Amino acid sequence: MRCVIARFPFELTKSGVLETMAGVKPEAVNGESVVIGRREYPAMQVGAVITRQDRRDFSAREVVRAMTRLGFTCRTRPAAADGPLRQASALFGPPTVV
Repeated sequence: MRCVIARFPFELTKSGVLETMAGVKPEAVNGESVVIGRREYPAMQVGAVITRQDRRDFSAREVVRAMTRLGFTCRTRPAAADGPLRQASALFGPPTVV
């Protein structure tokens, strides 16, 4: 299937993506991700491996759009919640000036 990533057309197939990503160790996911096989990869890592382009040249959204069209499951991680220290501080309210 013809997919455009970073203004360049790529002929991608599901089997080709599976083959390319085989043996690639997934990085930590903290944003949009793509499930390939039994592993979950960050969208930017998938784009970099498949296109052989620098990660600054494309967006995670472009990769997610292309991978969704190929039939892969894509996920979005919610923004990290406040840690326990911030939650405890919030209980005391905003700081007051004396």
